[in-house]
Amino acid sequence: MVVLRIRNVHKRKYALICLCIAGFIMYRYLGMSGRGRRMSRKVGLCANTSQFTLEGEPFRIIGGSIHYFRVPRAYWRDRLMKMKACGINTLTTYVPWNLHQPEREVFSFQTQLDLQAYISLAAEMELWVILRPGPYISSELDLGGLPSWLLQDSSMRLRTTHPGFIQAVNTFFDKLIPKLVPLQFKKGGPIIAVQVENEYGSFAKDQSYMLFIKEALQSRGISELLLTSDKHKTLKSGGVDGVKLQKLNQRNIQELTAIQPNNPTMVMDYWTGWYDIWGELHHVLPPEDMVSTVREILRRGMSVNLYMFHGGSSFGFMSGALANPSYRALVPSYDYDAPLSESGEYTSKYAAYEPAIMYQHLSLWDALSFTEGPFKSTKPVNMENLPVNNRNGQSYGYTLYETIITRGGLLQSGDNVRDRALVFVDRSYIGLFKRQSLELGRRTLSLLVENCGRVHQGRELDKQRKGLVGDILLNNIPLRDFTIYSLDMKPSFLDRFVDFIKSNTFPGFFMGRLFAYGYPSDTFVKLPGWEKGVVFINGLNLGRYWSIGPQQTLYLPGPFLNSGINQV
Repeated sequence: MVVLRIRNVHKRKYALICLCIAGFIMYRYLGMSGRGRRMSRKVGLCANTSQFTLEGEPFRIIGGSIHYFRVPRAYWRDRLMKMKACGINTLTTYVPWNLHQPEREVFSFQTQLDLQAYISLAAEMELWVILRPGPYISSELDLGGLPSWLLQDSSMRLRTTHPGFIQAVNTFFDKLIPKLVPLQFKKGGPIIAVQVENEYGSFAKDQSYMLFIKEALQSRGISELLLTSDKHKTLKSGGVDGVKLQKLNQRNIQELTAIQPNNPTMVMDYWTGWYDIWGELHHVLPPEDMVSTVREILRRGMSVNLYMFHGGSSFGFMSGALANPSYRALVPSYDYDAPLSESGEYTSKYAAYEPAIMYQHLSLWDALSFTEGPFKSTKPVNMENLPVNNRNGQSYGYTLYETIITRGGLLQSGDNVRDRALVFVDRSYIGLFKRQSLELGRRTLSLLVENCGRVHQGRELDKQRKGLVGDILLNNIPLRDFTIYSLDMKPSFLDRFVDFIKSNTFPGFFMGRLFAYGYPSDTFVKLPGWEKGVVFINGLNLGRYWSIGPQQTLYLPGPFLNSGINQV
C-alpha cells in the first residue's frame, strides 16, 4: 500500500473541512464504510488492490489524529464526538514510550495514559483506529517519544539494532502489545492497522532495524495490516509497506504508483497546520488551501488522515526541539492550527477568572535542602547519568552545578551547556551562559542549567544528553569538584517545601491561589511581566512559559481545577 505525508498551507476551519468531507460522503461514498452491518471480522483491512477493502468491501479511510496524552481524559469523549460529527471514520494516535515507561522498572497505563480505555471509547463512538506504537514516534515530543534513560548508555545508538536499544524495546513491547491484541479488528476491536515505527527512511542507520520492529509486533500477536509512513525522497530506505510526501502533485503520484503499483494510496499525514518554536512567529495558515487539497485527495480516490484534527497541549516538559540549522525549543501548545483549537473549540473561547496573586516565595537556594542529594563529582555529570529516580537519571527540569573557583578569569563552555544556564557568583546572578564566555572573579561558582527539550527528529537523537555534558573551562583549565543538585520539578519535589516559603528572590518558587466558582471552565494562564519559567496548577505541570513568544498563554483545562481554592 502507499501512504503519503503532506505539508501545505491551511488553517483551522472545522466547518469547511466538515462540509468538504460530508459532501464527498453524501455523493460518492455513502453506505460504503461497512460499519452499519454485521461483519464476520475474518479478513480485516486489505491493500491488495487499487483501493482498500474492509472485510472484502471497498473502504475509504478518512482519518483524523487526536493524541490521548495531549488531551485531558475528561475531554476524550467530547473531542472524538466532534471528530465523528465531521465525517471522520478513523482515529489515529501515537503511543509515547517515554510517558508509559518513565523509568526502567516503572510502567504507566492508567488515568491519562489508559490507552485501552481510549481505544475502547473510539469503538463506542464507531470509529476505526490506526495505531502508531513506535517505538520512536517523533510527534514533536522530547526525544521523539523515547525515554531519556536510554542515553545513560554512552554507546547507545537509538533506532538501530544496538543490543541495549532492542532489549529496551522488547521490554516495552512485552508490556504494551498484549494490551492491544484484544482490541484488533479480527478480535472484535476497532484497530484496523498498525504503523511500524515512524519516517525511518529519513534516519535509516540500520537496514535490519525495521524488520526487527515488524517482527516484534507480529510475534506478540499483531495481525492487522502493517504500514509505514515516509516522505517520498526516503521511501526505499524506510518502507515496509508505505510512504509519505510533502506536496500533492502529479509527479509524486506517478512516483508512488511506480513504487507500489495496484495498491491504494493514502495521505497518512496531511498537516493541517504546524507547530510553533520559541522566539519565532506563530503559524497561522489559510483555510482555503486545506479544503481544496483535501477535496483533491478525495477526488483522486485516495484515503487521508488529518494531522492534526485536534492537537491539544504538550503538558509539562513533553515538548521536543529542533537541531538544524541550530537548536530551537518547541512551545508547549500543540494547537497546530487544526480544525479544533487547543481547547477543543471551533473558535478560540475561554472563561475568565480573577488574577492569582503570588503571596508566598521560596528562593532557589532555600529549596536545595529538599532535593534528592546533593551529589559530589570530580567532573560534571549530565542529567541522564545522575544517580536519581532509582538510578534512572534525570529526565527534565533543571540541574544546579556548584564549584569553588580560586581565581577570576574567562569562563568558557564550548558546546557543553545543554541548553542554557544562569550563572551565579556567591549565589548572585551575573548573566546567561550558553556557548559564549564570561568574566569571573574569585568566588563560589553556580550554574543553573535548564533542559529546554530534547530534539525529536533527525540524526542527532543519540546526542541529546542534557545538563553539563563536558568540561567547563576557566582560563582554559577544566573546573573540577562539583556539587550537583537535581531539580527535576516533579510534584513530589514541590510538595516537600510548599509549607516553608521564606524569601522573595529570583530565581525561586512563587505560590498563589486561584478561586474557581461552581463547575470550573477551561481558561488560559497569562503571565504579563514574567520572564521565563514553569507553571503548576494543583501540582500538575502545565508547561514552560517564556516572554519571547510566540506562545503567550498556557491552556488550563477545567478538569485540572477544583471548585474553590486552587494552588498556583
